[in-house]
Amino acid sequence: MALDDPPRGLLIDIDGVLYVGDAALPGAGEALQRLRAAGLPLRFVTNTTRRSADDLLGKLRGLGFEVAPEELLTAPRAAAHWLRARGSPRILPLIPEVLEDEFSEFPVDEVTPEVVLLGDLGDAWRYQHLNQAFRALMDGAELLALHRSRYWRTETGLQLDLGGFVAALEYASGCEAVIAGKPAAAFFAAALDGLGVAASEALMVGDDLEADVGGAQAAGIPGALVRTGKFRETQLARSEVRPAAVIDSIAELPALLGMR
Repeated sequence: MALDDPPRGLLIDIDGVLYVGDAALPGAGEALQRLRAAGLPLRFVTNTTRRSADDLLGKLRGLGFEVAPEELLTAPRAAAHWLRARGSPRILPLIPEVLEDEFSEFPVDEVTPEVVLLGDLGDAWRYQHLNQAFRALMDGAELLALHRSRYWRTETGLQLDLGGFVAALEYASGCEAVIAGKPAAAFFAAALDGLGVAASEALMVGDDLEADVGGAQAAGIPGALVRTGKFRETQLARSEVRPAAVIDSIAELPALLGMR
């Protein structure tokens, strides 16, 4: 199988596509080498919020993936851009400690914040966190969520992600969250700016049918789904999202693009 109209640039998800847990997926490194050798510009786009951008780059390099800082677009970086564009409002940061430096330029106000900044706290989630955010929202703060993914996969299995907590706060407060990462159209627009190609000339490759493929296609970018990471055949069968292609893993991407 090959695409009828091969892309001129690629957007590639990271967790579940290049690696799961602390192990690179078979053939992923070789696939990236072939893509680079073909001259395709790459941007790596991720909703990962449990690592800083620097930590993520270090992990990628430790697994054998050479990724330049300018090739990486993360949800926290997109959120920081949104906050700067809003004049650096006072924030209530409910984010992992590893991300605090990425938002250190913004004033913290735990009593009267203008923006509740919500990230995935993992096992550190407490009722008090959600109630503090809820009260701020009811007092007029905006909700800025780093993403709204439903779940992700580690080496031990599927894990609940940030989306459920975002939905809970939206339901309780009656507000609508601003989403910094995928599937937000602004996130994909920023990634395309880095690639230097039009939406129709790019291809998004990911394991999340909704955030990766659905979000990309809503932004006019064709999406290819990999059967690794959080992929579930049942979700594909019942979803209205129809990928441009479905491949077993990123190792098959060069062949999909017609590379011999």
